[in-house]
Amino acid sequence: MSYAVYRVTHLGIWGAIGHFGAWVNLFNLLPVWQLDGGRGFRTLTRSQRWLAAAVAASMWFVTREALLILIALAGAASAGFATAAEEPDQIALLEYALLIAALSALARIARGT
Repeated sequence: MSYAVYRVTHLGIWGAIGHFGAWVNLFNLLPVWQLDGGRGFRTLTRSQRWLAAAVAASMWFVTREALLILIALAGAASAGFATAAEEPDQIALLEYALLIAALSALARIARGT
């Protein structure tokens, strides 16, 4: 909503609010402990975790949003060391990847770059 207001009014405060909202939601996708990203990663196999980490790293190359580096590193650590699911969950992987991509783009757009 704040991004829509920013696009209509071009007031920087709304862009900043939109960027912060996207950043907070990206932070929640960190694949650790009780965050939503950690819960989602528990449903993924090792190879799916590597793919999710690659999506975060790819989005960092596109947007340069620094939080994506942390997400990619935590995802890689989870893929390498944490217990993984035995059966692949394609829907969870797709949802995670789409959320990373959409929130990364929103963070970049709302920031004005």
